[in-house]
Amino acid sequence: MTDAPLPPAGGSSPPPQGGASFVGDDPATVLPTEAYTEWFTRVVAWLVDYIPILCLLGIGWGVLLGTQETDCLTEVSGYGLSESCARGASTVGLLTIGVTSILVLTYVIWNYGHRQGTTGSSVGKSILRFKVVSEKTGEPIGFAMSIVRQLAHIIDAVICYIGFLFPLWDAKRQTIADKVIGTVCLPL
Repeated sequence: MTDAPLPPAGGSSPPPQGGASFVGDDPATVLPTEAYTEWFTRVVAWLVDYIPILCLLGIGWGVLLGTQETDCLTEVSGYGLSESCARGASTVGLLTIGVTSILVLTYVIWNYGHRQGTTGSSVGKSILRFKVVSEKTGEPIGFAMSIVRQLAHIIDAVICYIGFLFPLWDAKRQTIADKVIGTVCLPL
């Protein structure tokens, strides 16, 4: 006989004990593949998350390219007159690209670090109604681990982006970064 508690009336299983996984290996708590967020939904959430980034960078690069300055140099020599011109970035353009780059970094840290780390959902994930949680606890993973998870996506990209396709065939619909960090995506 085991010391495991009996399931409460109503047929649901008790919460995981000790090191048991929230959605993991214990047959009583394993979720079917359909319970995890679909790959297409995750891709659309990523696109939504990157709209503000593309807008900010577009503004920065637009100002940088639109305010270029042309400097011409005319040389008089024994062979005649020659002129050469070069285009370069203006001070306004460089300042704009610098400010928009800082704004992008701030948004990424807020969206993927603070917001996703504390609530489980970035802006895109909130709109598409799912969250990233710890596989062990079912809770959001916190600021630092959320940033580490985003950096772990480098692994997904290094192998010809195949890591991002893992949710198409994985039972828990995890990317390689999710497996490394121990996270899953669940609908709200």
